[in-house]
Amino acid sequence: MKLVTFDDGAGPRVGVLAADGAVVDVSGAAGETMLDVVEAGEAGLDSIRAALGSSPVLPERSLRLLAPIMPRNNVMAVGRNYHDHAKEFSASGFDASEKKMIPDHPIIFTKAVSSIVGPGDAIDTSMDPTGTSDYEGELGVVIGTGGHRIAATGAMAHVFGYTVVNDVTARTLQAQHVQFFIGKSAATFCPMGPCIVTADEIGDIGAARLRTTVNGESRQDAPISDLIFDIPTLIEAISAAVRLQPGDVIATGTPSGVGIGFDPPVYLRPGDTVEVSIDGIGTLTNPVV
Repeated sequence: MKLVTFDDGAGPRVGVLAADGAVVDVSGAAGETMLDVVEAGEAGLDSIRAALGSSPVLPERSLRLLAPIMPRNNVMAVGRNYHDHAKEFSASGFDASEKKMIPDHPIIFTKAVSSIVGPGDAIDTSMDPTGTSDYEGELGVVIGTGGHRIAATGAMAHVFGYTVVNDVTARTLQAQHVQFFIGKSAATFCPMGPCIVTADEIGDIGAARLRTTVNGESRQDAPISDLIFDIPTLIEAISAAVRLQPGDVIATGTPSGVGIGFDPPVYLRPGDTVEVSIDGIGTLTNPVV
């Protein structure tokens, strides 16, 4: 299923996205929020499936999709997790914390929950005083069953589903502060959506491709299988210290083709439109202001 959080004027509710863009309002079937649905697990999904036939269908034009989930914790994100991007990022000189071009262990940072916005919401570059805002299309992994010290061998059982994330970054701030948090956490710098696809609907997420365009121009195009550290490895590494909770989101890293990879760099400007697409999930579209 493709689960969404939507608002048709009556407040945020949970729905199921249909192929034609309509939304089936299943709010209350497994809780009031997407966090409730994730925490309910398979029993909650069964309740939603049972409610589909008798729930109202709302046309796309009558509603607005929101970020599919607002996690309790910051979005956990991964740096330098595609080989080609690791090379272009190293060459850019913007990673003041670099020790090795290809890391031995996952580089984990977080983005503030307050940076999350939904599909169609504007990326506000005025939040970046340096004028160096950049896009990073990424696969987002939504944790279902939480846990501590999860072994990679069983990690996929902890995945509820997948979404699309744009890890927008203020590059100069990223370099100035050494740690990535400030440069990654400006308001509107974490577009997410349009939906969460439940893990049972996507057999092999590694076979999917991620594509990013700016104003229709192709910038990023890579298979998820190109990740240096795969999803089980990331879950094991993060949960070695952090107790993961239902609804936590892991942004798994971006492939090559970001703005700093150009000579000179090509940053986002007001009037741009960024689209990040992942096979089987959908397209996250955001205007830039």
